[in-house]
Formats: sequence, structure tokens, C-alpha cells
Amino acid sequence: MSKKNPVIPGTPGSGTPTVEEPTKPTEPLPPKPDQRAPELRTATGQPVEGPDTARGQQGEHLTTAQGARLYDTDHSLKAGTRGPTLLQDHHLREKITHFDHERIPERVVHARGAAAHGVFRGYGSAEPISKAAFLGKGVETPVFVRFSTVLGSRGSADAVRDTRGFATKFYTGEGTFDLVGNNIPVFFIQDGIKFPDVIHAAKPHPDREIPQAQSAHDTFWDFVSLHTEATAHTLWNMSDRGIPRSYRMMEGFGVNTFRMVNAAGESSLVKFHWKPNLGVHSLVWEEAQIVNGMDPDYHRRDLADAIESGAYPQWELGIQAFPDTPDQMFEGIDLLDPTKIVPEELAPVQPIGLMTLDANPTNFFAETEQVAFHPGHLVPGIDVTDDPLLQARLFSYLDTQISRLGGPNFGQIPINRPHAEVNDMLRDGMHQTGVHPGVAPYRPNSLDGGCPFLAGADAAFVEVPVPMPESTKFRGAPASYDDHFSQARLFYASLSAVEQAHVAEAYTFELGKCYEQAIKERALGVVANIDPGLCATVAEGLGLPAPEPTVAYDVAPTPSPALSQVGAEWPLDGRIIGIVADDESDLSEVADAVGKIGKDGMVPLVIGPHGGELGSGKGAVPVSRTFLTMRSVEFDAILVAAPASDPRVHVLLSEAFRHCKVIGGWAAGRVLLEAVGIPAEAPGIVIADDASALFDGVTALMKSHRVWERQV
Repeated sequence: MSKKNPVIPGTPGSGTPTVEEPTKPTEPLPPKPDQRAPELRTATGQPVEGPDTARGQQGEHLTTAQGARLYDTDHSLKAGTRGPTLLQDHHLREKITHFDHERIPERVVHARGAAAHGVFRGYGSAEPISKAAFLGKGVETPVFVRFSTVLGSRGSADAVRDTRGFATKFYTGEGTFDLVGNNIPVFFIQDGIKFPDVIHAAKPHPDREIPQAQSAHDTFWDFVSLHTEATAHTLWNMSDRGIPRSYRMMEGFGVNTFRMVNAAGESSLVKFHWKPNLGVHSLVWEEAQIVNGMDPDYHRRDLADAIESGAYPQWELGIQAFPDTPDQMFEGIDLLDPTKIVPEELAPVQPIGLMTLDANPTNFFAETEQVAFHPGHLVPGIDVTDDPLLQARLFSYLDTQISRLGGPNFGQIPINRPHAEVNDMLRDGMHQTGVHPGVAPYRPNSLDGGCPFLAGADAAFVEVPVPMPESTKFRGAPASYDDHFSQARLFYASLSAVEQAHVAEAYTFELGKCYEQAIKERALGVVANIDPGLCATVAEGLGLPAPEPTVAYDVAPTPSPALSQVGAEWPLDGRIIGIVADDESDLSEVADAVGKIGKDGMVPLVIGPHGGELGSGKGAVPVSRTFLTMRSVEFDAILVAAPASDPRVHVLLSEAFRHCKVIGGWAAGRVLLEAVGIPAEAPGIVIADDASALFDGVTALMKSHRVWERQV
């Protein structure tokens, strides 16, 4: 990165536009360097030779959908200059008809998402418990990952308080494997039959379609206060986990328990974990409120910009492995109950591979919107369990794709095509793009030479032959599912003091937005069973008496440090540092700071009083944000190199200070910090004589993400 031209992500296209409209015909421009499209493969998984742009628009000239060149697309064909439009205008009808059908049904849940391409490299450490080839040592597998919010529509904001989806499609040589999870390891419900209920309760009220993408309303709290198995997930949602700083700084969990099978046919039960290289970090509540108005695309922009600037996000995939015993319990925890976790102190997470996201999609609709995940997309070595939530998911995911993507052939859409040979005997249907030869799509046959043949058990997916005990049909749940509060108590006890304070604020806000007094009182009764102190704080904020717990516990929970986001240090890759400067600043030092930040893998954004450049000639510094276009939430730290008196800069610094971000000042910047009322001796404030001396102190503090001492 040069000091003069730092890499600032967000360039709209791969070309450089001119002020005048271009008049010389040219071929379509290629994708940007940070973009990648699905691999060129046939509908049945066969690799195809060709350029990366083979599926994009072709040729220099505008054509109809059938390839006929057009001389005009601005005027309908009319009967005279002022006459009616003619029915024979085939171009008008084709253009308008296609436009009228551009939209497909959005996902009922996880409608708003962002995605990226990447690669997964196996460590080989899973081989003792799984024969899945993509987990082998050094094996590299292409992946496509979609992050999402659960409740909001496609047009909702990113930084809402909500559960996030974390779905990964592995294009393995043995078939596609989808790991479809969330950023919260426990779920609202224990049985999939209740999924319509919890979603209907959490979605906007059906009469007014408000509030959008929020759980702060009566129907949600009515359901979760009556259905207390939702308590642990609700608490996670009320914690900082509900408003991630970035998709890059978010854990992922498979939620359900799965089986792994090794080459000897031995099975183990496992839970999947994604651990972000950058650590787990969140926004503070005021930041989320600001960013949802300032930049509702905050999370998708952050992911795309990080990849474009070369700060490729990484996650380690890990597993907690458990003996596959007949009772499917571990340390008294029912492994088939999706509202429960197993603390990492009891079952450490074993790393089994590394995922790197290194390319953005070329087309949002074709890839991010049309990608179809399904927990039943399995490969040899990985199988499902009898978790009643997972069992319903195995039906629901497949069923919804038929409605959303127009038929049963959604697997032939380029982003969904397997990277393995497909010979499924499935024929016809809407949007069939395969052209299948032969006359005998059935087994057994002799007309097609007997093809396709069945594979031997060693080379095929084989369900684990789990013994089934003698039983009676029954609608209900085992007694081990009856404990609805111990896991919530464990999570709350594991949080730091500042995180617990955020939980109390979240409950107070959410219940304060409810209208019905009975729902508030009932919800407080649930909170009392988590922690009486938490309940007292929330009750005081609501102006209500704090009820007594209705569930007694003799032993306090043992905290699990792995559940807290506070207390460690993490890499700074892709962090964004704002530098406040003006034409009177020492621009050589500003340029040095820009170069140093970029060299260390972070993104420098110079904030100036106007656009263009500060200064002139060789010493000029490009401005990335102006006092009008910036806001504190965009930056992880602020450096001040100017005594700017603009009130918008005062707001920037006061917000950054309030949100516990590192702030540094040198030269005239000291004057500005004093003017704003930021004391030099406050935690996380670095004052130095020059930018070089300032930088080391700032980055050392940034490794902890925030300076929580200010809030405490």
C-alpha cells in the first residue's frame, strides 16, 4: 500500500468511468479483482473449460434475450409519434415481462444475508473419528458462506438485535456438505414442530407489520415468557452476542448434535464450532442504533470491504466430540436437546480445519440470494442424530427451496451445483437444465447398460445403523428436557461485569417496548429464575416489583470463560482507523500514519473538512471521509492530527469516547481532545509528540477491542 494511494475498499466497478457517456462499443467489463463466481460446471457436476465470465453478459451490443441486436431501448413501438403503443412490440413485452418477474419469494427467515467465497483446509485431526475426505490433512475444499439475520425482511437493517445465521456450503469431491448453523449455540425450541410458533411470535405483528427485525414487542415476549425452554437462547440474544461488531468477528455453531463415523465404522457424537481468528466482538447498543440509520448495510459492507482490501477473514472449524452412548448424554447434559450447550471446559473444542473467505460474489442475486442450504446435504463420515429439531429441519429446508426457487431442480443453479459427479435418475421438472441421455432413468435396467450402479458401502454414504429401542408412539419430550434455566444461569454467570450490565440494559429496553403489563410481569418471573440481581435491575428500570424465583438451585453455576467476549487480545487485521486532519495538519506525518496502518493490515481512512485531497502537489493526502459523511461507528479507533473546531468532529470524538474506543492525538490534536472534554489521563487515550510514537500505543490498546475500563 502506498502512502499516496492507500487501498480504500468500495470501488463500484472494475473500470474507471469518464465524465462523458462512452460512445465506443466495448465488451462487458470483467468482475472486480476481489470477486469470484461459482466454478464452471455442468448441471451434473462436470468441470467445464472456459473463462470466469462465461456465464456473464457477452458481446459489445444490446440484444434481446434471444440474441437479436437492438438499435433502441428508450422508446416503445407506437402508431405514429403520439399514437398508442403497439402489441407487436416484442422488445417492450420481453423487457417489461422479465422485470415484472425479477423477484422470487424471499426466505421466511434469514431473508437478509451477505455471502463470500472461500476455501477450507483440513488439518487431518478429525480422521480418527470421521472418514469425510474433505477433513483430511491438507485437503482444500471450495466453500460458499452466507451470513444472515433471522427476523428481518431483505430490506431490513444489519445491526439489529437478532440471532445470525452462519451457513457454509462445502463443495467436496464426495458431494456437497452443508453446515447450517447460527452465531448462538442454543435454540429457542427443543422440537421442530414449534418452529412456526416461535417465528410467528418473533416476526412483526401481523396487523401492522411492525416492528421490523426486532424482538422488542409483545408477541415475542408473550411466547418466550410462556415457553420457558426459550430462556437460554433469549438470554444469549439479550447479550452482546445479539449485536455483532462484524460477521468477521462472530462465532458459528452447528447448534444440533451430529454423528461422525470413521473408516472402521465407529461413531461419535459431535457439536460443530466456528472460531473467528479476530475474536468475538460486538457493537454497543448506542452504536447499533446509530449505524442502523447511518448505514443499514453495515455488516455486509464490512465483510465485502475487508475481502476487497485483502484482510481475508478466517475461522477455525472445531468439534466437541462425545461417546456415542445409548443414552446420548454427556456429564448429565442431554446431547439431543438443542437448548443446551456443553461447556468447553468439560469438552474442549478440537480444531479440525481452517476456513478463509477470500472473494466476494460476482452477482448478489445469482449467488447470495439463490444459494440453497440443507442440513440433509451430507457426505460419508457425517450423519444426523435424533434431535427432534434437526429431524424437522431435514424436512423443512428441502421443502422451502421448492417454493422459493421454483421447483425441485434448485441444485442445478450454478451456486448450488456439486463439485462431484451427479447421476441421480431425477428427471424433468421446472428449470431442468441438464440434458440427460439414455432411455432408462430407473433401476434395475438393461437398456442403459445397467447404469447407474450402486456403490459399495466403502465408497457410499451409509446411515449409521443405530439400534432403535422398543417404544410406543408418543407426543412429548424426555424428562431431561425439563430443565429450562440452568444453562441460562451458566451463561449469565460466565459474563464479565460490563457484559452483564449490557444484558440488563437489553432486557429493560425490550420489555419496556412491550405494551401489556401482564407480559412484562410474566417475563420478569422468568428473569428471576436466571439471576435475582439481574431481575431486580430490570424490574427497577420498568418500575415494577421484582418477583421471587420459582425454581431453586442449591449450587451456583461454575462460570465458563469461553462464553465471555472480554479479557483476551486478538489480531487487528482489517480494523479501521480514522485519522482526523485538515489542510493545516502536518501532512507528511499523516501520510506516514496512513502507510503504517496499511502496512500492518488495517484500513486507514483520512477524515477531512472537504473531499478530494488535503494539501497539494507531491505531499497531498487523499481524503476518504469528510466531516459530513463520517460517523464514529465506522471506526475501531480515532487518531487526531488537527485542532478541527467543526462540531461534527466533536460528536465523532465524544461518541468514540462513550463507546470505549481507543483515541490518540498528536500535535494540534491535543488541543481538540481538550476542547471536546476528553481528559488525557482517561483509559484508552494516547497522547504523543508525533504519529510514530502514537501508533504503537494505540495498536497495543486496540488488541483488546475496546477500553471497557471507561464503562466500568
